[in-house]
Amino acid sequence: MGVSYKYLKKLTDNTGILQFAKYDEPLKESGYTVDDNARALLVAVNMDETKRERFTNTYITFLMSAQRQDGSFINLKVGNTFLPTIDSEDSIGRAFMACCYILGDSRVSDNVKKMSGEIVESALPLIPKIKSLRAVSYILMGLITLITSGYNHRTIYKLAGDIAQYLKKNYRENKTDTWKWFEEWLTYCNAVLPHSLFSYYTISSDRDSLNIAEESLGFLTDSLFKNGYLSIVGNRGWWQRNRDIPPFDQQPVDAASIVLACLEGYLATRKREYLAKATLSYEWYWGKNIHRLNLYNENSGGCHDALVPDGLNMNQGAEAIVTFLLTYQMMNEILEEKEEVIHGKDKPHYIPAV
Repeated sequence: MGVSYKYLKKLTDNTGILQFAKYDEPLKESGYTVDDNARALLVAVNMDETKRERFTNTYITFLMSAQRQDGSFINLKVGNTFLPTIDSEDSIGRAFMACCYILGDSRVSDNVKKMSGEIVESALPLIPKIKSLRAVSYILMGLITLITSGYNHRTIYKLAGDIAQYLKKNYRENKTDTWKWFEEWLTYCNAVLPHSLFSYYTISSDRDSLNIAEESLGFLTDSLFKNGYLSIVGNRGWWQRNRDIPPFDQQPVDAASIVLACLEGYLATRKREYLAKATLSYEWYWGKNIHRLNLYNENSGGCHDALVPDGLNMNQGAEAIVTFLLTYQMMNEILEEKEEVIHGKDKPHYIPAV
């Protein structure tokens, strides 16, 4: 399986990573999003030294340019204009988390760290106002990275604890004997919710957080692995409680979400079952899926946008490739390059989410 960064480079210009492509040709008119550039920043950190500086600078500069004075972000830029049409709390969470990870990484240049720190400082006052469960999950992971990197301010600890309590409250309010989840539906990037509680457990030793993380991720994976392979919640209606799981469209970002949560579950518990689940989820990209089709395109270096009823969505946009590449990097980090991790001799940095 040959994985390369050539398509990431093709999608990236001096402004940032472009949002969409027609087949494997970037669509300049689609613009750039905070969501995609935040994810791309996480990928760039793990590129080799000759490329890391250029790409981290490009993506962090875009994020800084998109941040308002109040710390929020304008999610979409088309041409030279920022458009608030797709702003979301989730984009705030993704940008905040990515910048926190940058601050904790010794491989990044001082300039990139400085910009990341300014973005984090500007966003911190917004955090208590954010209610989206996915957004606060990204934020919680960012806060945990700050704490483990030596940012021991009491405010950071309190924010992390408050978010964990908020997530657990939502879980208890929505859980039933047959529905072990935080909401009445499952939509996109679902696994980020248990992922963040696994992370919180590692700094707090809070067994309640661990129990909810394990129970909810188990419910998710049991539901999606019934046929012996990953079959993602489709975006044509999502999955509402007491209804069937829609099979299409299945998007790469959701496979990535499950892989990364399972890897974090392994780091938190050392249970090998989570490595097995991460591997099975990763194989979704390589044909172990409902259509037996590869999502990663070795010819272009891109990743197809979705599995659709009649096969593949032939377009290869930013979200698909950056979430695939981050997943590839994290799987490689744990399963191939660092055998000491498997044998419990070392612990890598926390696994980011998408």
